[in-house]
Amino acid sequence: MEVKVVSTEQELKDAYKVRMDVFVVEQKVPEEIEIDEFENEAKHIVIYDEKKPVATGRIREVDGYGKLERICVLKSHRKYGLGKMIMDNLEMIGHDIGLKQFKLNAQTQAEPFYEKQGYHTVSGEFLDANIPHVTMVKK
Repeated sequence: MEVKVVSTEQELKDAYKVRMDVFVVEQKVPEEIEIDEFENEAKHIVIYDEKKPVATGRIREVDGYGKLERICVLKSHRKYGLGKMIMDNLEMIGHDIGLKQFKLNAQTQAEPFYEKQGYHTVSGEFLDANIPHVTMVKK
């Protein structure tokens, strides 16, 4: 597996491809809301397996937090620890730009995964793209 910080148009397209497969096709998130106005201000990563994009995530600074977003792994690769690899790399990017606290909006089904990464829930449940979520933070 190779982790890359997105630096080319093709790598960004690869990130979008993974997101479309997971969020739009698998989870039925409307395509028109998956790509948003924050794409250009975020730093994206893509994980490749033999040059095929299989996982992605992004981070951007919001109110002094590193906000981790769009974290996803193709169904075929969910048993290899790539979620943790995404989290570690995004947090490293955040630390490199001076961020000391992180937050994310987690799908409730993924809440135990994020708890294992040191995040704790700070909100009640809410719907985002018709999927139940909670806000979680890590300092």
